[in-house]
This record gives sequence, structure tokens and C-alpha cells, in this order.
Amino acid sequence: MHEITGLTNTEAAKRLAQDGFNELPSSRRRGSLAIAAEVVREPMFLLLVAAGAIYGVLGDLQEALMLLGFVAVVMGITIYQERKTERALEALRDLSSPRALVVREGTRMRVAGREVVVGDIVMLAEGDRVPADGVLLSCTNMSVDESLLTGESMPVRKVKCVGGVTPDTADAKPGGDDLPNVFSGTLVLQGQGVAEIVRTGARTEMGRIGLALQSLKPEPTLVQEQSRTLVRNMALAGLGLCCLVVVIYKLTRGGWIEGLLAGITLAMAILPEEIPVVLTVFLALGAWRISQKGVLTRRIPAVEALGSATTLCVDKTGTLTLNRMRIVSMWANGRVFAVPDEEPTGTSPPGLDSAEYEPFHQLVEYGILAGEVDPFDPMERAFADLGERYFQGSEHLHADWELVHEYSLSPDLLAMSHVWRSPQRDAFVIAAKGAPEAIADLCHLDQGGTQRLSAATDAMAESGFRVLGVARAIFHGDQWPGAQHDFDFELVGLVGLADPPRPSVPQALAECRQAGLRVVMITGDYPSTAQAIARRIGLQPDHEVITGPQLDEMLDEQLGSRIATCSIFARMVPEQKLRLIKALKTRGEIVAMTGDGVNDAPALRAADIGVAMGQRGTDVAREAASLVVLDDDFSSIVAAVRTGRRIYDNLKKAVAYIFAVHTPIIGLALIPLLLRWPLVFGPVHVVFLELIIDPACSVAFEAEPEEEDVMRRPPRNPTEPLFGARMIGLSILQGLVVLAILLAVYRMSLQTGWSTAAAQAMTFTTLVVANLALILTNRSWSRPIRMTLGVRNVALWWVIGGAALLLTLVLCLPPLRGLFGFDALTAGSVAACAGAGLLSVVWFEVYKVLAHRNGGATTQRHGHS
Repeated sequence: MHEITGLTNTEAAKRLAQDGFNELPSSRRRGSLAIAAEVVREPMFLLLVAAGAIYGVLGDLQEALMLLGFVAVVMGITIYQERKTERALEALRDLSSPRALVVREGTRMRVAGREVVVGDIVMLAEGDRVPADGVLLSCTNMSVDESLLTGESMPVRKVKCVGGVTPDTADAKPGGDDLPNVFSGTLVLQGQGVAEIVRTGARTEMGRIGLALQSLKPEPTLVQEQSRTLVRNMALAGLGLCCLVVVIYKLTRGGWIEGLLAGITLAMAILPEEIPVVLTVFLALGAWRISQKGVLTRRIPAVEALGSATTLCVDKTGTLTLNRMRIVSMWANGRVFAVPDEEPTGTSPPGLDSAEYEPFHQLVEYGILAGEVDPFDPMERAFADLGERYFQGSEHLHADWELVHEYSLSPDLLAMSHVWRSPQRDAFVIAAKGAPEAIADLCHLDQGGTQRLSAATDAMAESGFRVLGVARAIFHGDQWPGAQHDFDFELVGLVGLADPPRPSVPQALAECRQAGLRVVMITGDYPSTAQAIARRIGLQPDHEVITGPQLDEMLDEQLGSRIATCSIFARMVPEQKLRLIKALKTRGEIVAMTGDGVNDAPALRAADIGVAMGQRGTDVAREAASLVVLDDDFSSIVAAVRTGRRIYDNLKKAVAYIFAVHTPIIGLALIPLLLRWPLVFGPVHVVFLELIIDPACSVAFEAEPEEEDVMRRPPRNPTEPLFGARMIGLSILQGLVVLAILLAVYRMSLQTGWSTAAAQAMTFTTLVVANLALILTNRSWSRPIRMTLGVRNVALWWVIGGAALLLTLVLCLPPLRGLFGFDALTAGSVAACAGAGLLSVVWFEVYKVLAHRNGGATTQRHGHS
């Protein structure tokens, strides 16, 4: 090593000036003002501001301030969420090692990781994070955790570069054993090495992921797009009708001011302010609800989108599995022992008598002795964990044993040995472990012994286990042999290691199948391992696997047809995950993607809903995702799907009610004008109705419990519009029936001698009662009111009770009655108005009963029950 001089300080400074710092370039950052400017250009916010301005012009300062205050709150939340997305690339930079040990001018020195340049010689040891992409010039027993880039927890073995650094060796990809390449952000688990840096900053593998992440922009959800279109169209229609009313009033009755007042009243009746409010409130409260289930929402529209997801792409490691290697199977003396998932520490394995127990005891004992005293490698930790579970306090594992010599792993012999001195023995104890074929070689097995070992190895490998062999030897002497082969090794047995599934995953997958949500496993692991995990958790189908190399050979058309039936994708690299997500979206799928590594970030951003793991996930994954599962529990995602479906159901109920209730309000503002009747409404009446409509939409319908079949039906068609023609048609028909009854009440009141003010009061009373009846009937489009009355919804009864109280005060208190321009009514007339209002929804109740008797074929599955 003394011959390595590295770069000179002058050359290093020159390259730093030429190539820039070893960090990702900052994305084009948007300040809070720029984000706010983008937010206020959204049609939803513009309409809320416009509605507040209209209320202000009309003198209703309280309503205006409420709406404008709501705008400010929502804008603040949006700006906060947008600012958090700006941190994704900053999180990538934070993963780089803050300091690096380099050789310059023949001297080792610590420099900031961002100052490492191409050509630097970097010294790496156990626990170091690699500062940049490099090629190993030398290494000893070195293994690296590349899970940040590959998503796989299994350490990869490293070897030195033979023949010097060339473009071919420098361009290798992460993943796979016996490569000389090390990559920025990865962690050295074992051994040490010397690497020459070949790429820094944005040119590293991590940098490429960061640039891909930077280029992806989140797309609006289908509901957002539909809402914007509807709100824009209704606003334009309202503006046109407002102008028309002003002109008609001037031509038929004279007076621009009165015409303008009538036009504003109609505009207020048409203005769809509830729709953006309802959408925002539903999603915000939905985000709060799923936060109670351990899921943090980073982009609020994703809450609803998750409820409509058709495909859930799952990263295996850390999502379906625990991301922790465990010994799950042992083979000794021709017998296989399946290690139970959980057993008390300090107890012997169950189901084994004392004679059968000892070989497995020795297998774990010598496996531990063949590893580090304080292991960092996850496979060696698996031996230590099993020893703590079953052999705690064992007399064979003395803390006073001394490690006196090591034989490292090498490409020629994939086995390592440790030589121990025991105070109680004259001889040295040698423990070895490694690849089964290497252990067979060390033990000099005959043909029969080799065949038995191979059969046991193949059986474990077919189950998706990583298989290691363990051997032992006794040595009498003072001079260590030059090679491990010179010891007289005896085979102890085999162990099978695996990253076990999370206990909650099988049940969560079963719920996904019941809900019609397809689950696709995407992993960088081997096909056999992926299939073994799929079988253990019940992921179907498990017979077909597409690997990354196979995917690269497919044209887009071929990939589109294959992904329709394949649920397991193995040996996938980040670019392939991203291509798979895009292929699924091209097929019309609403794709949710779960992940926790840096490599998952582009796919998380490209998916319709990115779901990151909160505990084991990297900052990059969390910042790129729309949702973060705080407890890393896969079942929490299922709970979020349930909440998303409930939100969509209730959103449709609220929107149907909005159409239904606005229809008679618009009709009463327009028809009397055209028929030259006395006008029924002024702005104050519309404001009163909005006091009922707003909380009914944003609170009462949002609080509706989920339907019983919410997770027993397939996801809705991704192309199904929220505001479908059938739903709008039936909603408007409800409103037209109410309007017909209101016009009849108004006309009959005028013809039977009631004063205009009394006729207006009766019509208004009928409308308020009909409004409440519309709330009750739209709670479900498949069950009648009498069946939904027993469904608990406290907010609903607060709205209905509050509306009834306000109406009573308006009709009974002279000051309020005068403000509304009403005359006093008799108790009989109020009762008649209430009956007329309730009568207006009877036809729809009959329709629901008849549709249910016909099997629901003609029932709009809106509100599901």
C-alpha cells in the first residue's frame, strides 16, 4: 500500500474545479411566493376567492371572511406540502458520507465527502459509507450493503479489479457478487479495501436516480381534473346566465340596479363553491383519518386516488419482508429442522430430543465461531440471533475464548475460517463457514457425502433460502497452515437463511384480493427467492416470473401483454421498475407503488400513488412518496385503501346532493323572473340556504360511515367519471321534482290570497324542508331513508337540528322575519309546507326500493350499500 501516492493536491483542486463538488446538483428550487402564485392560479382557489368577494360585495362580511380565511388555510397547507417535496434531492445529498479517507501525495487524509474527485484513492473499512463510485484496486474479505441502490438486504461480496481500471469495469451496475465496483452511498459491512474513484456527483448511480427523480412531476388525479372541468363549466354558465338575467330584467321590468341584484342572486345560486370546498375538506379529513391508522399523507389528493387504485406494486425487501436475515432451516446428520418464527430465548429447539438436539447445537455454535465477535454483517447477525434464542448461556460459547487467526473469503475458495484458543483445551478449535461447495471441498467429502450435501443444498435453495455450510476442525501445532485446506475439517451441517415475510402480510394480501386490488411484487432478488416469498405470503399467481434482463428484451407491446398476468418481477433495477410502472399506467391502471430505498424513488414519484415505508425507508423514498406508512405495516396500506374508497363513495353522495339542491334554487331565481311573478329570493335567502348546504356537504356527508361492501367490490373503473351523466341526470331530476313542488306552493299561495311576503315564506319553508329531505335520501342511492336512519352519523343530526332551529327562529322572531321579508305563518301552513317538502323525495325512495327488487341492475352504485 505504501506504493500508492494518489493525486497531488494541485491535481485534486483542478479536477474539483472542472467537475464540481461530489454532490447532486440542486433542483430548480421554488420559493414560497412562487408556490403560492401557482396555487392561486388553480380554478378551485380562484372560485373560492370570487365567492368570498361576492359575499363581501353583498355586505355579508362574515361569510366573505370565512371563505377567504378558508382559502388562506388551504393555501398554507398546500405551500407546506410543496416545500417538503423540494427536500427529496437534499435528502439524497445527505446520504453521502460526510468524510472520506483519501490518499494524496502519498499521505492519508480526511476530506469532506463532497471534495472527493475522480482519480482519488479512497480507503474503505467496515462501517464506512462509500463517498463516490469507484473500482477496488485491492480488498480483503470485503462485503457491501447495496440495498439503497438495489433494494436487497443481502450483502454483496467484492473482489479487486484485475488488469487495471477500464471503461468496462467502471461502468458495471450495482448488485451481484464478485464485482470490483463500489457505489456512492453504499455501506461497507465487512473487510477493507482501496478504491479508485471513477464517477462523482450526478454521474454516480445515486446521482442518476436523483436526476430521474428530478425530471418526474406528479400528475393530477382523475377527480381533480374532473372537478376543475365541472367547476369551470358551471362558473362560465353562471356568468352567462347572470348577464342574461340582468338584460331580461331591464327589458321586462326596467331598472339596472334591480336587474344586477337579481343577476347576482342567480349567480350565487349557480356558483358551485361547494364542490372545491367539499373536495378539499373530504381529502383533508381523509388524510387525518388515515393518520390515525399510521399513514402520513404528503400529497392530499393521493388519499382519494388510493381508494381507486387497481394495482399495488410492492417492493419485496422491507415491505413484504422484515428486511432482516434469519436462519429458517438447518440440516445436520441428514435431518432437517425448520426453525420456528418465535421461541423464548435460552430454550432448546422444540421437537428434538437430546441426541437430535446436539448436532443442531453444534451447527449454530460453529457458525457463530466462524463469524465476527461483534458481527455487523446481517447473515452473521442471524447466527448470533439464533444463538441468543436457543443457546443462551451455553457452555460451548465461552466469552474467554481468544481469536488467534483468520482465513478470509477469497474468489478461489468461498469460505472463511477462524482459529480459536480455549483455556480449557490444549488444541486450537477451527470453525469454518461458506458456500456449501467450498465447505464440501474443505471437508474432502467422498462421492456419497458430496451427493447428500448437494441434495440438501438444492432443497434449501429451491425454497428460496441463501445456503451456507459449516465445518469444524481441531489443530495441534504452533505454525498456521498457509491455506484452509490443510486443516482436517469435519462437516457440521447447512443453514438456510431468508428474509422472512412480515406476519401481517398474508392477511393484508387476502383483503387486497377480496377488494379486487391486484398486488405485484417487484424485487431485485433472484426469481426463486421471489417465488418462495410469494408462496409463503399467498401472492398469486406465483408460477410466472419476469426478470429484469427479460424485460429489457421486450418491446412495449410485449411488456403490456405480459404484465396483465405476471405478478412477480425479479432482478429488477431502478430504470426497469420505472418502466414497469409506466407500462401499467399505459394499460389504464391506477398504480400504487410501495418502497423504502433510494432506488424506489423514481417509481414512487411516477406512480399514481407512491407509498413509502416510514421506519426503514430512506428520506429520499419518503420525500418522493405521496403517502408514508409510519409503522411499516403493510396492513396500514389496506386501511388507507378502505379510507380512500369511503371518501370516494361519500364524495359522490355530496356531489349528487349539490346538484339536486342547486336545481330548485336556480329555478326559483330564474323562472319567476321569466314568468313575471314576484321574485322569490334575494341574496339573504341564498346565504341562509348556503348555511345549510355547506356543512351538509363538507361535514355530514364526509362523516358517513363506510358501506359494508366497501372492501368486497372491485375498484371502480379508472375511466369512470366522478360526475357521470347518469349521476348528474338523477340528481338534477331530484331537484326538478323539488322545483315543481316549490313552484306549485308559490303559485297556489299567491292565488289563494296570501300576501307575496307570506307566499315567499311558505315557499322558503318548503325549500328548507326539501333540502333536509334531499340530504337524507342521498345518504344512499340503494337503501331507503328508513334503513339509513339507524346508521350512526352525529354530524348529520347536528346539521338537520341546526337547520330546523334556524328556520324556526326566522319564522318566529319578528326581527329575523323582517330581515328576510316574510309575513307570519300559521302552524297549519308551516305543517303543510313541511309535508310538501318531504313529499318531494318520495318518488326517489320508491325508485330505490323498486331498483333493489330488480336486483340492483338499474341502481346507480352510488353510495354503495
